[in-house]
Amino acid sequence: MAHVGDLLNALESFAPLSYAGKWDNVGLIIGSRSQALTGPVLLTIDLAPGVLEEAKAAGASAILAYHPPIFHPIKSLTDETAMGKMLLEAVSAGMAVVSPHSSLDAAPGGMTDWLCEAISGSKTEGAIAGDVRALTPHLEQPGSREIKIVTFVPHKDADQVRNALASAGAGIIGAYTACSFGGKGTGTFFANDEANPAVGEIGQLERVEELRLEMVCSKAALPIAMETLRQFHPYEEPAVDLYELLPEPVRHAGAGRRLVLDRPAAPAEIADRLKTFLGIPAVKVAAVDGDVNKPVRTVGVIPGAGASLRAAALASGCELFVTGEMTHHEALELLRKDCGVLLAGHTNTERGYLPRLRDRLVDLLPKVECVVSTRDRTPFTWM
Repeated sequence: MAHVGDLLNALESFAPLSYAGKWDNVGLIIGSRSQALTGPVLLTIDLAPGVLEEAKAAGASAILAYHPPIFHPIKSLTDETAMGKMLLEAVSAGMAVVSPHSSLDAAPGGMTDWLCEAISGSKTEGAIAGDVRALTPHLEQPGSREIKIVTFVPHKDADQVRNALASAGAGIIGAYTACSFGGKGTGTFFANDEANPAVGEIGQLERVEELRLEMVCSKAALPIAMETLRQFHPYEEPAVDLYELLPEPVRHAGAGRRLVLDRPAAPAEIADRLKTFLGIPAVKVAAVDGDVNKPVRTVGVIPGAGASLRAAALASGCELFVTGEMTHHEALELLRKDCGVLLAGHTNTERGYLPRLRDRLVDLLPKVECVVSTRDRTPFTWM
Protein backbone atom coordinates (compact mmCIF):
# COMPACT_ATOMS: atom_id res chain seq x y z
CA MET A 1 0.00 0.00 0.00
CA ALA A 2 1.25 3.49 -0.87
CA HIS A 3 1.70 6.17 1.75
CA VAL A 4 1.77 9.97 1.82
CA GLY A 5 5.56 9.73 1.72
CA ASP A 6 5.29 7.96 -1.65
CA LEU A 7 3.17 10.84 -2.97
CA LEU A 8 5.77 13.34 -1.77
CA ASN A 9 8.58 11.29 -3.30
CA ALA A 10 6.72 11.15 -6.62
CA LEU A 11 6.37 14.95 -6.64
CA GLU A 12 10.02 15.32 -5.67
CA SER A 13 11.07 13.23 -8.68
CA PHE A 14 9.88 15.88 -11.18
CA ALA A 15 9.20 19.00 -9.07
CA PRO A 16 11.80 19.03 -6.27
CA LEU A 17 10.90 21.20 -3.31
CA SER A 18 14.31 22.87 -3.73
CA TYR A 19 12.87 24.55 -6.84
CA ALA A 20 10.32 26.45 -4.73
CA GLY A 21 10.75 30.12 -3.92
CA LYS A 22 12.15 30.88 -0.49
CA TRP A 23 8.95 32.82 0.21
CA ASP A 24 6.78 29.77 -0.43
CA ASN A 25 5.37 27.03 1.81
CA VAL A 26 5.48 23.73 -0.05
CA GLY A 27 5.50 20.02 0.70
CA LEU A 28 3.50 18.31 3.44
CA ILE A 29 1.17 20.90 4.96
CA ILE A 30 -0.93 18.59 7.15
CA GLY A 31 -0.53 14.94 8.04
CA SER A 32 2.18 12.30 8.29
CA ARG A 33 4.45 10.79 5.66
CA SER A 34 3.64 7.36 7.07
CA GLN A 35 -0.10 7.84 6.57
CA ALA A 36 -1.55 5.17 4.25
CA LEU A 37 -3.26 6.24 1.03
CA THR A 38 -6.31 4.04 1.40
CA GLY A 39 -8.45 6.39 -0.69
CA PRO A 40 -7.99 8.71 -3.67
CA VAL A 41 -5.75 11.75 -3.88
CA LEU A 42 -7.84 14.75 -4.92
CA LEU A 43 -6.07 17.39 -7.01
CA THR A 44 -7.19 21.00 -6.74
CA ILE A 45 -5.84 24.49 -7.21
CA ASP A 46 -7.48 25.86 -4.06
CA LEU A 47 -8.75 24.12 -0.96
CA ALA A 48 -12.28 25.55 -0.77
CA PRO A 49 -15.30 24.30 1.23
CA GLY A 50 -16.85 22.67 -1.84
CA VAL A 51 -13.58 20.89 -2.63
CA LEU A 52 -13.31 19.58 0.92
CA GLU A 53 -16.87 18.23 0.75
CA GLU A 54 -15.97 16.55 -2.55
CA ALA A 55 -12.89 15.00 -0.95
CA LYS A 56 -14.88 13.71 2.02
CA ALA A 57 -17.56 12.25 -0.22
CA ALA A 58 -14.88 10.45 -2.26
CA GLY A 59 -13.18 9.08 0.85
CA ALA A 60 -9.96 10.83 -0.14
CA SER A 61 -6.82 10.08 1.84
CA ALA A 62 -5.05 13.22 0.70
CA ILE A 63 -5.66 16.53 -1.01
CA LEU A 64 -3.02 17.92 -3.33
CA ALA A 65 -3.74 21.64 -3.19
CA TYR A 66 -1.54 23.57 -5.62
CA HIS A 67 -1.91 26.73 -3.53
CA PRO A 68 -0.74 26.01 0.04
CA PRO A 69 -3.71 26.51 2.39
CA ILE A 70 -1.25 27.57 5.09
CA PHE A 71 0.93 30.21 3.50
CA HIS A 72 1.82 32.70 6.22
CA PRO A 73 2.90 31.60 9.72
CA ILE A 74 -0.01 30.96 12.07
CA LYS A 75 -0.12 30.97 15.87
CA SER A 76 -3.20 28.84 16.25
CA LEU A 77 -5.41 26.44 14.31
CA THR A 78 -9.03 26.73 15.37
CA ASP A 79 -12.48 26.56 13.86
CA GLU A 80 -12.89 30.29 14.41
CA THR A 81 -11.50 31.02 10.94
CA ALA A 82 -12.85 29.62 7.69
CA MET A 83 -9.49 28.13 6.70
CA GLY A 84 -8.88 26.75 10.19
CA LYS A 85 -12.28 25.10 10.18
CA MET A 86 -11.56 23.44 6.80
CA LEU A 87 -8.15 22.20 7.86
CA LEU A 88 -9.49 20.75 11.08
CA GLU A 89 -12.21 18.99 9.10
CA ALA A 90 -9.53 17.53 6.83
CA VAL A 91 -7.61 16.30 9.87
CA SER A 92 -10.76 14.80 11.38
CA ALA A 93 -11.45 12.99 8.12
CA GLY A 94 -7.92 11.55 8.14
CA MET A 95 -6.77 13.48 5.08
CA ALA A 96 -3.25 14.74 4.48
CA VAL A 97 -2.74 18.00 2.59
CA VAL A 98 0.20 18.45 0.22
CA SER A 99 1.18 21.51 -1.84
CA PRO A 100 3.75 21.77 -4.67
CA HIS A 101 3.04 25.42 -5.69
CA SER A 102 6.13 27.23 -7.00
CA SER A 103 8.22 24.05 -7.18
CA LEU A 104 5.76 22.83 -9.83
CA ASP A 105 5.92 26.20 -11.62
CA ALA A 106 9.70 26.02 -11.79
CA ALA A 107 10.09 22.39 -12.84
CA PRO A 108 10.96 21.44 -16.43
CA GLY A 109 7.72 20.23 -17.99
CA GLY A 110 5.81 21.83 -15.13
CA MET A 111 3.04 24.37 -15.07
CA THR A 112 4.96 27.23 -16.68
CA ASP A 113 6.23 25.08 -19.55
CA TRP A 114 2.67 23.82 -20.05
CA LEU A 115 1.54 27.42 -20.46
CA CYS A 116 4.41 28.05 -22.89
CA GLU A 117 3.10 25.23 -25.12
CA ALA A 118 -0.10 27.17 -25.73
CA ILE A 119 1.60 30.52 -26.19
CA SER A 120 4.04 29.05 -28.72
CA GLY A 121 1.25 27.54 -30.82
CA SER A 122 2.63 24.01 -30.39
CA LYS A 123 0.37 21.23 -31.61
CA THR A 124 2.28 18.51 -29.73
CA GLU A 125 1.66 17.87 -26.06
CA GLY A 126 4.82 18.38 -24.05
CA ALA A 127 6.59 20.27 -26.85
CA ILE A 128 7.20 24.02 -27.06
CA ALA A 129 7.59 25.71 -30.45
CA GLY A 130 10.50 27.91 -29.46
CA ASP A 131 13.53 28.20 -27.23
CA VAL A 132 12.65 28.41 -23.57
CA ARG A 133 14.67 29.07 -20.43
CA ALA A 134 13.95 30.19 -16.89
CA LEU A 135 13.68 33.92 -16.25
CA THR A 136 15.46 33.37 -12.94
CA PRO A 137 17.29 30.04 -13.22
CA HIS A 138 17.28 27.68 -10.26
CA LEU A 139 20.68 27.66 -8.58
CA GLU A 140 21.94 24.16 -7.88
CA GLN A 141 24.78 23.51 -5.48
CA PRO A 142 25.57 19.99 -4.32
CA GLY A 143 26.49 19.98 -0.65
CA SER A 144 29.86 18.40 -1.41
CA ARG A 145 30.88 21.26 -3.72
CA GLU A 146 30.60 24.41 -1.63
CA ILE A 147 34.29 25.16 -1.08
CA LYS A 148 37.42 24.69 -3.21
CA ILE A 149 40.51 23.77 -1.18
CA VAL A 150 43.77 24.66 -2.90
CA THR A 151 47.14 23.71 -1.44
CA PHE A 152 50.71 23.43 -2.75
CA VAL A 153 52.69 20.30 -2.06
CA PRO A 154 55.91 18.64 -3.31
CA HIS A 155 55.18 16.08 -6.04
CA LYS A 156 56.32 13.12 -3.94
CA ASP A 157 53.80 13.97 -1.19
CA ALA A 158 50.82 14.78 -3.42
CA ASP A 159 49.18 11.35 -3.22
CA GLN A 160 49.47 11.30 0.56
CA VAL A 161 47.77 14.70 0.92
CA ARG A 162 45.14 13.91 -1.73
CA ASN A 163 44.18 10.63 -0.07
CA ALA A 164 44.09 12.23 3.36
CA LEU A 165 41.75 14.99 2.17
CA ALA A 166 39.56 12.42 0.46
CA SER A 167 39.27 10.46 3.71
CA ALA A 168 38.06 13.68 5.38
CA GLY A 169 35.25 14.15 2.85
CA ALA A 170 36.88 16.35 0.21
CA GLY A 171 36.89 15.58 -3.50
CA ILE A 172 33.31 14.27 -3.85
CA ILE A 173 31.70 15.08 -7.20
CA GLY A 174 28.47 13.14 -7.77
CA ALA A 175 29.21 9.42 -7.72
CA TYR A 176 32.98 10.02 -7.78
CA THR A 177 35.33 10.35 -4.82
CA ALA A 178 38.95 11.46 -4.42
CA CYS A 179 38.45 13.93 -7.30
CA SER A 180 41.28 16.43 -7.61
CA PHE A 181 43.25 18.53 -10.03
CA GLY A 182 47.00 19.06 -10.01
CA GLY A 183 49.01 21.70 -11.81
CA LYS A 184 52.80 21.93 -11.80
CA GLY A 185 54.62 25.06 -10.67
CA THR A 186 57.45 26.47 -8.62
CA GLY A 187 56.98 27.60 -5.05
CA THR A 188 59.35 29.91 -3.17
CA PHE A 189 59.93 30.59 0.52
CA PHE A 190 62.50 32.12 2.86
CA ALA A 191 62.75 30.38 6.25
CA ASN A 192 63.85 32.51 9.23
CA ASP A 193 65.69 31.28 12.30
CA GLU A 194 62.49 30.16 14.06
CA ALA A 195 61.38 27.91 11.18
CA ASN A 196 61.86 24.18 10.77
CA PRO A 197 61.54 23.68 6.99
CA ALA A 198 60.84 20.21 5.62
CA VAL A 199 62.94 21.06 2.55
CA GLY A 200 65.62 23.65 1.91
CA GLU A 201 67.79 25.69 4.27
CA ILE A 202 67.22 28.41 6.82
CA GLY A 203 68.29 31.87 5.79
CA GLN A 204 68.08 31.54 2.03
CA LEU A 205 65.42 31.80 -0.66
CA GLU A 206 64.33 28.33 -1.73
CA ARG A 207 62.60 27.23 -4.92
CA VAL A 208 60.65 23.97 -4.87
CA GLU A 209 58.85 22.19 -7.69
CA GLU A 210 55.34 21.76 -6.33
CA LEU A 211 51.90 20.55 -7.35
CA ARG A 212 48.94 22.88 -6.99
CA LEU A 213 46.36 20.45 -5.58
CA GLU A 214 42.67 21.41 -5.80
CA MET A 215 39.72 19.55 -4.26
CA VAL A 216 36.10 20.49 -3.60
CA CYS A 217 34.64 20.18 -0.14
CA SER A 218 31.44 20.81 1.79
CA LYS A 219 31.29 23.51 4.43
CA ALA A 220 30.38 20.87 6.98
CA ALA A 221 33.47 18.77 6.21
CA LEU A 222 35.85 21.74 5.91
CA PRO A 223 37.05 21.87 9.56
CA ILE A 224 38.13 18.22 9.60
CA ALA A 225 39.52 18.52 6.07
CA MET A 226 41.73 21.42 7.16
CA GLU A 227 42.87 19.57 10.27
CA THR A 228 43.66 16.50 8.17
CA LEU A 229 45.51 18.54 5.54
CA ARG A 230 47.79 20.06 8.18
CA GLN A 231 48.38 16.65 9.71
CA PHE A 232 49.47 14.98 6.47
CA HIS A 233 51.09 17.90 4.64
CA PRO A 234 54.89 17.72 4.83
CA TYR A 235 55.32 21.47 5.34
CA GLU A 236 55.43 23.14 8.73
CA GLU A 237 53.22 25.92 7.38
CA PRO A 238 51.20 24.66 4.38
CA ALA A 239 49.98 27.30 1.97
CA VAL A 240 46.20 26.89 1.66
CA ASP A 241 43.64 28.93 -0.29
CA LEU A 242 39.89 28.51 0.27
CA TYR A 243 37.44 29.60 -2.41
CA GLU A 244 33.69 29.71 -1.86
CA LEU A 245 32.03 28.27 -4.97
CA LEU A 246 28.98 29.78 -6.65
CA PRO A 247 25.93 27.59 -7.26
CA GLU A 248 25.36 26.53 -10.85
CA PRO A 249 22.32 27.94 -12.72
CA VAL A 250 19.98 25.36 -14.25
CA ARG A 251 18.78 26.80 -17.55
CA HIS A 252 15.47 24.96 -17.84
CA ALA A 253 14.41 25.10 -14.17
CA GLY A 254 13.46 28.11 -12.11
CA ALA A 255 10.87 30.82 -11.81
CA GLY A 256 9.16 32.04 -14.99
CA ARG A 257 10.16 31.45 -18.58
CA ARG A 258 11.69 33.47 -21.39
CA LEU A 259 10.11 32.04 -24.53
CA VAL A 260 11.59 32.91 -27.92
CA LEU A 261 8.97 31.86 -30.45
CA ASP A 262 9.97 29.88 -33.53
CA ARG A 263 7.56 32.12 -35.41
CA PRO A 264 6.70 35.61 -34.18
CA ALA A 265 3.04 36.06 -33.28
CA ALA A 266 0.88 39.08 -32.54
CA PRO A 267 -0.62 39.54 -29.06
CA ALA A 268 -4.06 39.06 -30.61
CA GLU A 269 -3.03 35.65 -31.96
CA ILE A 270 -1.46 34.62 -28.66
CA ALA A 271 -4.65 35.70 -26.90
CA ASP A 272 -6.71 33.43 -29.17
CA ARG A 273 -4.33 30.52 -28.53
CA LEU A 274 -4.69 30.95 -24.79
CA LYS A 275 -8.46 31.29 -24.82
CA THR A 276 -8.74 28.03 -26.73
CA PHE A 277 -6.12 26.21 -24.66
CA LEU A 278 -7.45 27.36 -21.29
CA GLY A 279 -11.12 27.18 -22.24
CA ILE A 280 -11.88 30.74 -21.20
CA PRO A 281 -14.00 33.37 -22.98
CA ALA A 282 -11.67 36.34 -22.68
CA VAL A 283 -8.26 37.63 -21.68
CA LYS A 284 -6.98 41.15 -21.02
CA VAL A 285 -4.36 42.56 -23.37
CA ALA A 286 -2.38 45.79 -22.99
CA ALA A 287 -0.35 46.10 -26.17
CA VAL A 288 2.50 48.52 -26.76
CA ASP A 289 1.06 51.60 -28.53
CA GLY A 290 -2.28 49.78 -28.46
CA ASP A 291 -1.26 47.64 -31.44
CA VAL A 292 -2.46 44.08 -30.75
CA ASN A 293 -1.46 42.99 -34.27
CA LYS A 294 2.25 43.83 -34.09
CA PRO A 295 4.16 40.52 -33.91
CA VAL A 296 6.40 39.76 -30.94
CA ARG A 297 9.05 37.10 -30.64
CA THR A 298 10.26 37.11 -27.01
CA VAL A 299 7.63 36.43 -24.35
CA GLY A 300 7.89 36.33 -20.58
CA VAL A 301 5.62 33.71 -18.99
CA ILE A 302 4.57 32.95 -15.42
CA PRO A 303 1.28 31.41 -14.26
CA GLY A 304 -0.73 32.97 -11.45
CA ALA A 305 0.51 36.32 -10.20
CA GLY A 306 3.77 36.96 -12.00
CA ALA A 307 4.39 40.66 -11.45
CA SER A 308 7.41 40.01 -9.23
CA LEU A 309 9.26 38.73 -12.31
CA ARG A 310 8.54 41.71 -14.53
CA ALA A 311 12.03 43.17 -14.00
CA ALA A 312 13.60 39.85 -14.98
CA ALA A 313 11.39 39.75 -18.08
CA LEU A 314 12.47 43.25 -19.11
CA ALA A 315 16.12 42.39 -18.50
CA SER A 316 15.67 39.37 -20.78
CA GLY A 317 14.31 41.50 -23.62
CA CYS A 318 10.71 40.31 -23.44
CA GLU A 319 8.25 42.13 -25.71
CA LEU A 320 5.15 40.62 -24.10
CA PHE A 321 4.54 39.43 -20.55
CA VAL A 322 1.93 36.72 -20.04
CA THR A 323 0.61 35.92 -16.57
CA GLY A 324 -2.63 35.54 -14.67
CA GLU A 325 -2.94 38.87 -12.91
CA MET A 326 -1.10 42.07 -11.99
CA THR A 327 -2.08 45.55 -10.92
CA HIS A 328 -2.87 48.45 -13.22
CA HIS A 329 0.32 50.28 -12.30
CA GLU A 330 2.50 47.19 -12.74
CA ALA A 331 1.11 46.80 -16.24
CA LEU A 332 1.73 50.48 -17.00
CA GLU A 333 5.34 50.09 -15.89
CA LEU A 334 5.86 47.33 -18.46
CA LEU A 335 4.13 49.29 -21.21
CA ARG A 336 6.34 52.31 -20.57
CA LYS A 337 9.31 50.02 -21.23
CA ASP A 338 7.87 48.67 -24.50
CA CYS A 339 6.63 45.37 -23.12
CA GLY A 340 2.99 44.44 -23.60
CA VAL A 341 0.91 42.55 -21.05
CA LEU A 342 -1.55 39.69 -21.39
CA LEU A 343 -3.59 38.66 -18.34
CA ALA A 344 -5.65 35.48 -18.43
CA GLY A 345 -6.83 35.24 -14.81
CA HIS A 346 -4.86 33.88 -11.87
CA THR A 347 -6.16 30.33 -11.58
CA ASN A 348 -7.13 30.16 -15.26
CA THR A 349 -3.40 29.94 -16.00
CA GLU A 350 -3.01 27.07 -13.52
CA ARG A 351 -6.08 24.84 -13.36
CA GLY A 352 -5.74 23.26 -16.79
CA TYR A 353 -2.44 21.67 -15.76
CA LEU A 354 -4.08 19.46 -13.13
CA PRO A 355 -5.04 16.63 -15.56
CA ARG A 356 -1.44 16.45 -16.75
CA LEU A 357 -0.23 16.42 -13.14
CA ARG A 358 -2.68 13.62 -12.39
CA ASP A 359 -1.31 11.56 -15.29
CA ARG A 360 2.27 12.04 -14.12
CA LEU A 361 1.37 10.91 -10.61
CA VAL A 362 -0.57 7.89 -11.86
CA ASP A 363 2.45 6.79 -13.91
CA LEU A 364 4.62 6.98 -10.79
CA LEU A 365 1.99 5.64 -8.35
CA PRO A 366 -0.06 3.11 -10.33
CA LYS A 367 -1.74 1.77 -7.19
CA VAL A 368 -2.98 5.21 -6.13
CA GLU A 369 -6.16 6.72 -7.55
CA CYS A 370 -5.58 10.36 -8.43
CA VAL A 371 -8.57 12.47 -9.44
CA VAL A 372 -9.01 16.11 -10.42
CA SER A 373 -11.58 18.05 -8.46
CA THR A 374 -14.78 18.93 -10.27
CA ARG A 375 -15.67 21.61 -7.73
CA ASP A 376 -12.44 23.58 -7.90
CA ARG A 377 -13.05 26.70 -9.96
CA THR A 378 -12.11 30.33 -10.30
CA PRO A 379 -14.05 32.55 -7.91
CA PHE A 380 -14.64 35.02 -10.73
CA THR A 381 -17.35 34.93 -13.40
CA TRP A 382 -16.67 36.54 -16.80
CA MET A 383 -19.73 38.66 -17.66
